[in-house]
Amino acid sequence: MLILALETSTELGSCALWRDGVVAERICPPGKSHSETLLPLVRELLAEAGVKVGQLDAIAFGVGPGAFTGLRVACGAAQGLAVAANLPLIPVTSLETMAAQAGGERVLALLDARMGEVYSGSFQRGDDGYVLQGDIRVSAPDAVSLPAEPGWIACGNAIAAYPVLAGRLSAAGMAIHADVLPTAATVVRLAAPRATRGEGIDAALAAPLYIRDKVAKTVAERLSEGGRA
Repeated sequence: MLILALETSTELGSCALWRDGVVAERICPPGKSHSETLLPLVRELLAEAGVKVGQLDAIAFGVGPGAFTGLRVACGAAQGLAVAANLPLIPVTSLETMAAQAGGERVLALLDARMGEVYSGSFQRGDDGYVLQGDIRVSAPDAVSLPAEPGWIACGNAIAAYPVLAGRLSAAGMAIHADVLPTAATVVRLAAPRATRGEGIDAALAAPLYIRDKVAKTVAERLSEGGRA
């Protein structure tokens, strides 16, 4: 089975190719936009593997939540490639990807949503991935819901971004992995069993998972919080 994966939910953009369990990955170079670098990397990755888009069985992509522009890059690129080759798409959330990278049976994934907020999701390890417990939420760092039971791992860049959140996690006795960001290699590993089961969606139905519909604060809001216009 051949599956291409795209992940640009955060500043760490990447693409990966799954070939019957063997994964090759390329990382977008820093300092350049994902819209500039992602598709050239995909072409390089496929050419090196001797694979054409039409030979793929599916395309997986990081559906979000994450940076608004980044989510549109991965979704748009995945749709364009899938439509041209009549391939199914497999959306994988950034938070599940982070949970899988952190490992452990139960993981609280925490992604910096900017604007003083955090995307959060609690995940339990399942048969071939991590199952979301409840909903993915966006909230202030001091309002993130923490699991009451012991044995949870917390991961994601929101931990370093918000000291108040890091303090709450430490006080709760949670193991912390603050350097975890979603990668295409993990996206494709999560997507592979789903592709085998035929769980892909039509490319026309794909859309980013924004969680919130506001890209940035207004000038008035920034000023009211002591910021600059």
